[in-house]
Amino acid sequence: MSSFASDEQFVGLIRQEQTGTSLQDQVSRLFEEARDDVYRYLLTLGLYPPQAQEAAQEVFLRLYATLRKGEEIQSPRAWIFRVAHNLGLKIRTRQHSEEPFDPELSSHSITQTGTPESELLERERMTRFHTAVESLSQQQRRCLFLRMEGLRYPEIGSTLGISASAVGEFLRRAMLRLKKVRDE
Repeated sequence: MSSFASDEQFVGLIRQEQTGTSLQDQVSRLFEEARDDVYRYLLTLGLYPPQAQEAAQEVFLRLYATLRKGEEIQSPRAWIFRVAHNLGLKIRTRQHSEEPFDPELSSHSITQTGTPESELLERERMTRFHTAVESLSQQQRRCLFLRMEGLRYPEIGSTLGISASAVGEFLRRAMLRLKKVRDE
């Protein structure tokens, strides 16, 4: 589950300007609370870790610039993820290749106390799961990853530019497909 603060907490942080907290301090606090979630989301878009780190920082620089201009942000979480989404897609188009899931990499995370047979079964299970996730449509994957970050349907819809009911349908189809693979 996400460690992301609620919209009310974000809005409260942004509005603390009346108490003397500088805008820079407010954005710094938002950055501390949300950067890991934004970073993980950028990774799900296919960015390499260094690019995802830079993009996450850029998102919060853009937040600072937007707030400094005096623009009001109604839903900070949705705004942050929308900017991260757009920036991530832009950066990803510049990447020349995306490496597919390598089941051998997951074998390092399997404990050495397991039998070779159990390790093989676990590796096959992980490969099937990753293949199933990769076989989801791009919208289904994005909805799923944003939901895993704790965003609600309207926030996901706002981030991706689709309706909340479309988000629900994408998530329903994704879950059906993943459950089918799990039960095989």
